[in-house]
Amino acid sequence: MHIQWFPGHMTKSLRLIEENIKLCDAVIYVLDARAVHSCFNPRFASIILEKPCLMLLNKSDLADDKVTNEWLKFFEKKNIRAIKSNASLNNLKRPLIEQLKNLLSDKIKAAQNKGVNKTLRAMVIGVPNSGKSSIINSVAQEKRAVTGDRPGVTRGKQWLRLSENVELLDTPGTLWNSFEDQNIARHLAYIGSIKDDILDILELSLCLIEELIKISPQNFKGRYDADLKKPPVEILKEICKKRAFLLQGQELDLERGAKAVLDDFRKGKVGNISLEKVSEETFIV
Repeated sequence: MHIQWFPGHMTKSLRLIEENIKLCDAVIYVLDARAVHSCFNPRFASIILEKPCLMLLNKSDLADDKVTNEWLKFFEKKNIRAIKSNASLNNLKRPLIEQLKNLLSDKIKAAQNKGVNKTLRAMVIGVPNSGKSSIINSVAQEKRAVTGDRPGVTRGKQWLRLSENVELLDTPGTLWNSFEDQNIARHLAYIGSIKDDILDILELSLCLIEELIKISPQNFKGRYDADLKKPPVEILKEICKKRAFLLQGQELDLERGAKAVLDDFRKGKVGNISLEKVSEETFIV
């Protein structure tokens, strides 16, 4: 299975980011804590340039907390500010404002010396379905940005006044136009950053089953009570039998089973699992 997805609207999205980055003082980079490396879009590197950056390891409630903390230490060593977040909780606004003010303290002081109360503007970027709009809604404490559990919901820019002197610019989730590393493509597909409609869901679920068993066999066993020594396709058949996923003639509905496994992972029903650990060699900031 070769995964490739770069719809036309993403070209416009990149152009929108390029055009508006000059209006912003900083960047809030939203990364899914389960796949931090894969969520780092190489196309953004040349766009955000030297802008101060705050990394938000989002959906941390679905990830392995130990691994997430290792990523936080990694960013600290790189002198990059990073915090973990969970957009479903309404406790992010204060730390986000504090982090932005700390990040831009020099600009704030320079403005104060001129007698100006500077308004801080930050652009929120990330791959599709990383939770950008949910974060904005969380910190706004009301629904302002359009959200959804599928990629490509946000299509235009959206400004939000977070406080008297802090504004956020939400942008559409954007991928890059070629996946040289299919492992990255699969991880993005697992977390829902790539549209399911263009994927071979059955094959993707078999890859996910194999990977989850390697990463966390105990969690997988606890969820499905499957024989982990069997090949992934046989394990999927077991899952379908136990859940009575059947077609006419009592044939197993493997497609439904495949979707259920993916859905279970995305909702954290298999446990708190991180697909990627810190890798100094491959992660590029």
